[in-house]
Amino acid sequence: MSNKKKSKSYETLGVPSEEISNISSIERIKTKRKTTINTVDLVSGILKQDITALSRAITLIESRNPKHLQQANTIINNCLPHANKSIRIGITGVPGVGKSTFIEVFGKYLTSLGKRVAVLAIDPSSSITKGSILGDKTRMEDLVKDQNAFIRPSASGENLGGVARKTRESVILCEAAGFNVIIIETVGVGQSETTVHSMVDFFLLLKLAGAGDDLQGIKRGIIEMADAIAINKADGDNYKSAKLAQVEFNRALHLYPKKPSNWQPKVSICSAINNTGIEAIWEQILAYWEITSKNNYFYSKRIEQNKNWLIQTIEVQLKANFFNKTQVKKELENQLELIENNKTSPFTAADYLLSLEF
Repeated sequence: MSNKKKSKSYETLGVPSEEISNISSIERIKTKRKTTINTVDLVSGILKQDITALSRAITLIESRNPKHLQQANTIINNCLPHANKSIRIGITGVPGVGKSTFIEVFGKYLTSLGKRVAVLAIDPSSSITKGSILGDKTRMEDLVKDQNAFIRPSASGENLGGVARKTRESVILCEAAGFNVIIIETVGVGQSETTVHSMVDFFLLLKLAGAGDDLQGIKRGIIEMADAIAINKADGDNYKSAKLAQVEFNRALHLYPKKPSNWQPKVSICSAINNTGIEAIWEQILAYWEITSKNNYFYSKRIEQNKNWLIQTIEVQLKANFFNKTQVKKELENQLELIENNKTSPFTAADYLLSLEF
């Protein structure tokens, strides 16, 4: 049916003319999605720095459809030889610290130096609706227009550690597409964000002066993993308190044991709004890279991260395979009903399910 005939039939059904173009667009998208995925074309597109191919490939590897697993693995395996040519930076901090604003200004600074920047922004998923806003492209409206930048928001889902389920794989694809600075923005929920530390080279913790979490950070937690601390929003009336916080954090960092990288974490102040202190943070990252490259820590850490990736991938796959078994699905419902009626305990039910033979 031609578009003209479709328009007529839609009008007959009482569909307003301004909605006809939307209906046609939706049908075109549906038709395109039905097209068989060609992994060879996707890999070729990624290596040619085609953003559309990169986006489609990331969508494929994030898919929970078992049919896509082999295709995703094929893409990753073909991209791996072209990866590992970037510096990976993890950025975390409590909600309201200004992560998105900082990343946009930081990203624009890096692209002005000729860098190609990929931002993998992880948004928290609702534990009730399972939905996620994925609004980072809206918050980084200047960076998203930059031809040397790529922003990919992903939902954290049920994953702990402040990252999405396939963040590691997305990093590989972005590197193969020629991005030489990969930034992972975590969900920003506090001290539980540790997984990102196991997949980046440099871990930057953004803090706020006088936000009430200074002592908590000094005592223990995520601060131990930070390679640098940047006290953001150091402007206006906050500047003085930011300088005081800088002194306190510097004192605290010297109480921690020496890092195996031989790098002494630095504390700096910055203002993403005023675009101050950004260059100094990049210089710290470069200094870190130079020191850890010379003592081989940079490369040995990458190897350890790959080993951890293997173990975690096995754990995820075993879990998925277990719960996808027909018998497990059936027996799980029975055990849940028994628990509800106080006829068994969660521990006994778990032992029974794990003892099933397949």
